[in-house]
Amino acid sequence: MNPNPKKVDKFMVGLIYLFSGTIILILASLLLFILWRGLPQFSWEFLTAPAKSFQVGGGIGIQLFNSFYLLVLTLLISTPLALGAAIYLSEYAPQNWFTDIIRTAIEVLSSLPSVVVGLFGFLIFVIQYGFGFSILSGALSLTIFNLPLLTRTIEDSLRAIPSSQREAGLALGLSRWETVTLIILPAALPGILTGMILAAGRIFGEAAALIYTAGQSAPALDFTNWNPQSITSPLNIFRPAETLAVHIWKINSEGVKPDGAEVSAGASAVLVLAVLIFNLTARSLGRRLQKKATSA
Repeated sequence: MNPNPKKVDKFMVGLIYLFSGTIILILASLLLFILWRGLPQFSWEFLTAPAKSFQVGGGIGIQLFNSFYLLVLTLLISTPLALGAAIYLSEYAPQNWFTDIIRTAIEVLSSLPSVVVGLFGFLIFVIQYGFGFSILSGALSLTIFNLPLLTRTIEDSLRAIPSSQREAGLALGLSRWETVTLIILPAALPGILTGMILAAGRIFGEAAALIYTAGQSAPALDFTNWNPQSITSPLNIFRPAETLAVHIWKINSEGVKPDGAEVSAGASAVLVLAVLIFNLTARSLGRRLQKKATSA
């Protein structure tokens, strides 16, 4: 006897809702637990003061600055490279074995564990090129880590633009490059910016790749010193730079700080909120730009 299709449909839909609700409940519980432990540690001093290694107190000011500085530098390096690669693959590359190899390589690189990228960066940038444990080594390693996913995201945004817009640009006498820059890129801008912001959240929360490249120390910074060659200058890209994610790992692994659990909880809450803000900003900005583009 065949089962009633309507009953089967209701059962499967209910099963899907059950699985989805379970996942949302687990994620929400984890998020609330991190915020419940970390939010009481929040204060202006905690967010701006330097960290202390063997004493109670201290903050995450330098680590927080290092995280944002490394994020900006990584995006400055990876975004033009990803944009150029995506434009080539979407608009110029022929469909042959060479482009298939490129896309396969992008897929493989996007699934590499971050610790492997960190070890590669340690061997190439820290040792081979002699950059040492520095912001530059970390940014270059995160570029390798972030480039495949960012390239794929931008390529998908470009491919989502209807072919009729390309044909319209060519019909108006525009060259292929003018069509890409004047028509395709502006239309794909919402998806491109959304991908960049999501990549920023991924970069901001990365730790494994930076342990071997940016280092696990945060020298005291003088924010009045704008000489990029000085070790105390915040602009120096050749200084070691312990980021917020690495700081959390270091506190929990060493266990030498008396109030390490409290500092780790506060830093974790800051990290989670920052990544959450990146994701919400990406969604909101993407919707606004998409609405503006379609209404225009």
